[in-house]
Amino acid sequence: MKRRDVQTKLGLSRREFLAHSATAGSIAAAYLSFPQKTYAANGDTLKVGLVGCGGRGTGAAAQALAADKNIVLTAMADAFEDRLKSSLGILKKQTEDRVQVDPEHCFVGFDAYQKVIQSGVDVVLLAAPPGFRPAHLKACVEAGKHVFCEKPVAVDAPGVRSVLQTVEEARKKKLTLVSGLCWRYSTAERATFQQVQDGAIGKIVSLASTYLTGPIWNFARQPGWSDMEYQMRNWYYYAWLSGDHIVEQAVHSIDKMAWAMNDEMPVKASAVGGRQVRNTPEFGHIYDHFSVTYDYASGVKGFHSCRQQQGCANETKDYIYGSKGNCEIEGSRRVHVIRGENEWKYSGTHNNMYQAEHDELFASIRKSEPINDGVRMTQSTLMAILGRMAAYTGQVITWEQALNSQQDLLPPKLDWTVSLNEPEIAMPGVTKFV
Repeated sequence: MKRRDVQTKLGLSRREFLAHSATAGSIAAAYLSFPQKTYAANGDTLKVGLVGCGGRGTGAAAQALAADKNIVLTAMADAFEDRLKSSLGILKKQTEDRVQVDPEHCFVGFDAYQKVIQSGVDVVLLAAPPGFRPAHLKACVEAGKHVFCEKPVAVDAPGVRSVLQTVEEARKKKLTLVSGLCWRYSTAERATFQQVQDGAIGKIVSLASTYLTGPIWNFARQPGWSDMEYQMRNWYYYAWLSGDHIVEQAVHSIDKMAWAMNDEMPVKASAVGGRQVRNTPEFGHIYDHFSVTYDYASGVKGFHSCRQQQGCANETKDYIYGSKGNCEIEGSRRVHVIRGENEWKYSGTHNNMYQAEHDELFASIRKSEPINDGVRMTQSTLMAILGRMAAYTGQVITWEQALNSQQDLLPPKLDWTVSLNEPEIAMPGVTKFV
């Protein structure tokens, strides 16, 4: 399905995460009454707010401050005060003069993102767990804020549909929206995919990608932690927060498959997956491996495998096979080669893609030439969700089914005292598609 087709098939229902906060609508309405600001090149100071103060959020804030000499960080938000304080301490050590976050602009809790938006910032960096991303992005765009939006942008189809609508609003308002799918900002990857799209390997026949890596952190439950705090402290292990590792992590590789196909989406997917090692309660309910086959209307097949298991051989590679040759990419080891009729090897410079995202974001704001990564970041997210759906259910799931799924993973109430059961582990052949 082409980009234009996706935007016309949003479905009728939207997840109204903002209904959990009574003040959200009034905040958005207040900002909608103001005209969009413009910024002279290297002129006015841009105020930045950070939502989500974990490692990735802290890194994004540091990169934002390095992108433009006239940027200050003025507000921060996180669900947990200890995480916010840790992030603030790190950032002050790095760039103390431009970290201007006073105690009144350190916001904690489920509604902290709204307070950052309301604080008068120009740009918001969204790096909270992905389950919150649709609501956070919606609130930012309604308030007329430019956004850096970490990947993935949703964990389920209602979230995807919400983000697609928000993306269109950002386009209408001429807001910059840069995605955290960082390989799209790598000079080596850009040059390599340009070769592929210019026909260096001929007509694409098949694709493959791997994201085989080790396990990640988890935290033992502490006295006094509610169900909500325990799950949010261990957000990676709960699909309502992370989408599972195929969505949260391997989406990078899936996005490169989409890039190779010039952002044409598959028509269906089948998959296998499960928990071979992650088989005890402290690992929530997510899988530790997936293998997905994506089918395209043209007959092209894409194969993706990902794994988070200790003691195994790791590999993160992309393979693109064509009628005139093939392309192999291993970005972390700087392997970018084409073999076949048109031999080629990337020999240019290698930039810091994480920094480049922010460099281009703030340059676009200065020049009033908005970047909008919205459709492709949302499509790649749904492509990863489609793979998870197929693996969890054991069924062949079409793109249309995935896009229009009614499964809303968000808990019915966001509250620290709410009782949350441990989600059931998906059983292929038993778990139903919703």
